[in-house]
Amino acid sequence: MRISVSSDMDEPVARLLVEELRGRGHEVRTYGALEPGADPQWAVCSEAAARDVADGAADQAVVCCWTGTGASIAANKVPGVRAALCADAYTADGARRWNDANVLALSLRLTSQPVLKEILDAWFTAMPSQDAEDLGNVARVGRLDAGRGTV
Repeated sequence: MRISVSSDMDEPVARLLVEELRGRGHEVRTYGALEPGADPQWAVCSEAAARDVADGAADQAVVCCWTGTGASIAANKVPGVRAALCADAYTADGARRWNDANVLALSLRLTSQPVLKEILDAWFTAMPSQDAEDLGNVARVGRLDAGRGTV
């Protein structure tokens, strides 16, 4: 799988994330502080990774910043992206299953090595739900992206 990864800081957990993804056989493209000379601002690098997903250059992305909040906000501004801030495996599983999330957002501050591996295990194991209610919600988000949603 092709995965774009961004981080606004060159933190050990961000480096571990890239190593872990490559170790699982994924093709990884890096942005922000993980790429020498690149703009490390969370809004810039998160958008770049999310655009890869929206444009089809990546199957999924993982965006990181200190809290994970800014990275998830920036990624979610890219039409077609459903980014989920996940601090644990249960949330990652639900984000993939119920929300068909295609971008994982992580906190550099809160994500430890063991928790990172648990989150990735859950993220890559879960499959999007085929339940009509879940599909309807994901479709509604798609209409919102296209400017056709109603409240």
